[in-house]
Amino acid sequence: MGSPETVARKIAETLKTLGASRFDLKYGMPGVPQSQIVTSIELFGSRVAPLVRDMMA
Repeated sequence: MGSPETVARKIAETLKTLGASRFDLKYGMPGVPQSQIVTSIELFGSRVAPLVRDMMA
């Protein structure tokens, strides 16, 4: 949780620490409306994923 920059940094740091090149993510929490989940997925794709790619380059 956090800003797109914070989330991207945490993911990139974890990938580097583990020596991993892939990150799988599952969205969904009981009680969270589908509209919020869709918004989170869109934010991940548009803001977080590009930052992670840049950090891993």
